[in-house]
Amino acid sequence: MSVNIHRLRPPGKANQSVDGALTVAERMVMVNSAETKLAELFDVLQIDHRNDHLTRDTPRRVARMFVEEIMQGRYTDPPELTDFDNVEAFDQLIVSGPIEIRSMCAHHLMPIYGDAYIGVLPSVDGRIIGLSKYDRVVHHFAARLQIQEELVKQIGQFIMDRTAPRGVAVRISAVHMCKTHRGVRSSHRSRTVTNAYFGAIAKDEARKQEFLQECLGLQQGSG
Repeated sequence: MSVNIHRLRPPGKANQSVDGALTVAERMVMVNSAETKLAELFDVLQIDHRNDHLTRDTPRRVARMFVEEIMQGRYTDPPELTDFDNVEAFDQLIVSGPIEIRSMCAHHLMPIYGDAYIGVLPSVDGRIIGLSKYDRVVHHFAARLQIQEELVKQIGQFIMDRTAPRGVAVRISAVHMCKTHRGVRSSHRSRTVTNAYFGAIAKDEARKQEFLQECLGLQQGSG
């Protein structure tokens, strides 16, 4: 069977999904092509990936890691969101977190890790999604090359579009290894914090403060 991954071009931004989820066969073609290019890179860097027991098969392992793990969110469909009737017409803020973030910086291909918090102001006549689905949404959008300022907005906009609550808030606090392991080589205690607000929460300072206070409480409780 012939598989053509070039149907994906133009690829768009590194932190956006490709045009349609890839099949298993298409992902395998991508892995094979990436392995070839990584082997070429190792040759350029004078790393013996054929005879050295340390790096033998490393191009293949790295290729699979990129396609099947680090950038999986680009090539697969977003998670299905199980939802439930809001029977009691609950209308107060729901906050979930910390949700572990694992992503990769689009600028230097270095890990980003930290915590995400999601706040949802449900619609009284709408639906409420299962709590575990917030984790799955975060993991889906983190699994691609990212910058934190856009990741926080992608998560919130997806929840707004798919579940139509009155409002959404997203907060990410993360360490960027492009800052700790190169350049300035800052401390791992140094974190970047970004917030994004949607719908009614974006217009309500009291709701924003409530969300931030709940995030602080969850952070202290997890420490």
